[in-house]
Amino acid sequence: MITCPAWRGKRYAVLGLARSGLTTVDALLASGAGVVAWDAKEEARDALLAPPLQGRGWGGAVPQADRPLTGPTPNPSPEGEGLKIADPLEIDLAGFAGVVVSPGVPLNKHPIAAKARDAGVPVIGDIELFAQARAELPPHKVVGITGTNGKSTTTALIDHIARTAGLPSLAGGNIGLPILGRDPLPEGGVYVLELSSYQIDLSFSLDCDVAVLLNITPDHLDRYDGFEGYAASKARLFAMQSKGHAAVIGIGDAPSANIARQVALSGRSEDLTKIAPGVCMDQSRWPTLQGPHNAQNALAAIAACEALGIDKEAIDRGLETFPGLPHRMERVATRNGVLFVNDSKATNADSTTPALSAYPKVHWILGGLAKTDSLEACRPGFGHVVKAYTIGDAGELFASLLEGEMPVERSGTLEAAVRSAAAQAQPGETVLLSPACASFDQFKDYEARGQAFRDAVSALG
Repeated sequence: MITCPAWRGKRYAVLGLARSGLTTVDALLASGAGVVAWDAKEEARDALLAPPLQGRGWGGAVPQADRPLTGPTPNPSPEGEGLKIADPLEIDLAGFAGVVVSPGVPLNKHPIAAKARDAGVPVIGDIELFAQARAELPPHKVVGITGTNGKSTTTALIDHIARTAGLPSLAGGNIGLPILGRDPLPEGGVYVLELSSYQIDLSFSLDCDVAVLLNITPDHLDRYDGFEGYAASKARLFAMQSKGHAAVIGIGDAPSANIARQVALSGRSEDLTKIAPGVCMDQSRWPTLQGPHNAQNALAAIAACEALGIDKEAIDRGLETFPGLPHRMERVATRNGVLFVNDSKATNADSTTPALSAYPKVHWILGGLAKTDSLEACRPGFGHVVKAYTIGDAGELFASLLEGEMPVERSGTLEAAVRSAAAQAQPGETVLLSPACASFDQFKDYEARGQAFRDAVSALG
């Protein structure tokens, strides 16, 4: 676990007790801070209090709402506060060092933002706490990766290349386990952080040795004051950097290209690498990095790893051996000459387009909970689609949008779509789940949807 002596004796409110929130509570208490924790869901609060309590600095005592711990703690704060369960909206925040919120808390709508502001308390996230703890960690470097699409693959790829080169490395942030819950890396280590715009919004001192922006397309606009506000959030990753630290920016879209110009005008041209679209690359030796979008991801990873001082041979070896990520153009099986690909992570139309473009003849399974009423972003891949199979809440909408463009079947459920597509696909063709939708109409999350696709393929016999 990552801890920080600077947090000792300070008071923090933690709002949101999912995985990152629970880990934040652990790290703060282990550092000797006092913590007020809250989640609107009773089951989340119960999970915080459920045994085993080891590792949270509770000394085996179960805390009660609005009452300090009475039992001993391994690193108690000087005030002896330990943990309290209370809604930060219902307490006086004066004197708190920070309100640590989950990235899922919509600060543009949630009243905690105004309450903290009135109390003069910063609203931060676990990535900012990691940034504050860096001075106490063995000498290391941090790579931060953001962008609308491709973050997870690029993060995992950089981490894989670093480990291939023999560097201690771990991936965290918006991927894998919460960063504060990981053991600190030894000297020379590399922390590779996938950063959503929400996590950047909650960070103020994250000085990345290498900052990467892949692309910016419309997404999460319910959280921002228009598309410009969303793009400005991405730009903050570079504003937090020290001069001389490396910036890698894709310039395939106008907002990202504009950020690259801003970084260059700031006097940082010498440490700026621009990733242009359409660069011809031989991807034949990289089985899990197919399609033009993965060419961009690979170029960004190469530039980031070069900035870390990794040699070309190790980079090539890492690209060739990268296993890929679950639910991101994941090759599930080949049956009767038909390839089945799980791209459940493609939750918007822009992220589906690369998968359609990566395979010449596609039986496309799409649908779920739509984020927009348009599939126009997918049009560059329409020519690759043999037939579309729509499912879920958006099934009828998407079928109506695609009719006239390609053959369409209203399958309704994922299992029915897999059975039908498998029966109609010919050898050399691909059955692709790339939904262009969120999953919450029929599944808990995109991972559950991807697993259901795997199960349906396995059930084909």
